[in-house]
Amino acid sequence: MSLRAESDGAASAAGRTAGRPGGDGMPGQRPKVQVGGLEFDALTETEVIGFVSDAWTAGRGGSIVTVNVDIARAAARSPELAGLVATGSLVVADGMPLVWAARAAGDVLPERVAGSSLIATLSAAAAQGGRSVFLLGGADGVPDKAAQALVTRSPGLRVAGTDSPPFGFDDTDEGVQRTVAKVAAAGPDLVFVALGFPRQEQLINRLRQELPEAWFVGCGGAITMMAGVTPRAPRALQRLGLEWVHRLALEPRRLARRYLRDDLPFAVGLLIRSAGGRFRRRRVPAPPR
Repeated sequence: MSLRAESDGAASAAGRTAGRPGGDGMPGQRPKVQVGGLEFDALTETEVIGFVSDAWTAGRGGSIVTVNVDIARAAARSPELAGLVATGSLVVADGMPLVWAARAAGDVLPERVAGSSLIATLSAAAAQGGRSVFLLGGADGVPDKAAQALVTRSPGLRVAGTDSPPFGFDDTDEGVQRTVAKVAAAGPDLVFVALGFPRQEQLINRLRQELPEAWFVGCGGAITMMAGVTPRAPRALQRLGLEWVHRLALEPRRLARRYLRDDLPFAVGLLIRSAGGRFRRRRVPAPPR
């Protein structure tokens, strides 16, 4: 059975389990914010790193789902994909429109927490704790280049392994089993999976069964960026929420339809609905005393 065939039931079941996801028993109450029908953890990147570091010390594993506008749009159209997002131990906003929508609704997501940033900062935390990383995804040789870049940034970081599985490997159970076995045999503490949504989250849910004390991050194009194959946007554009413009300029043929026809109208609509919901709440009369 392929990942696609089994994911719908697993995602919905895990999303219903107390403590999101599937019984990993994370202690304490973290601030949550609803945006576009999804529940986000209202944490800064520094707080995410501290949370994962504490979980490592306690022997608890988990996963981080980095939700950008494209993922939020897909989840809004599919209860199964929304359930898959909910399986994350932490769900963070990897898109400024989601942060803005929370503010428009009167809530607070403190900042964007991007997978392309977490790959460096979480790896640095792993290096400090003597822990190892595994990079999964990208074209042949790309994860190796990314691993070298991470070791340069964080001397002492242990790289448990890398893998560039062939396209379509997750269409068959045999292909999935082969990849899962390779990662499990390496025994990493931190795994970055760059296959795109929802494939990376589906594979992560399988990997978590084999490595319950490890942490997993679905990171999209972060491995390619860390390898230097795709340059990241300048910090000024990142702060303005315009990193998508930079990526569109680099890959117009591949991204124009997704960004301009699909994601941009969704983001604008989300902001309008969020602001409208806040306005309607303000107009509700207070109950009589």
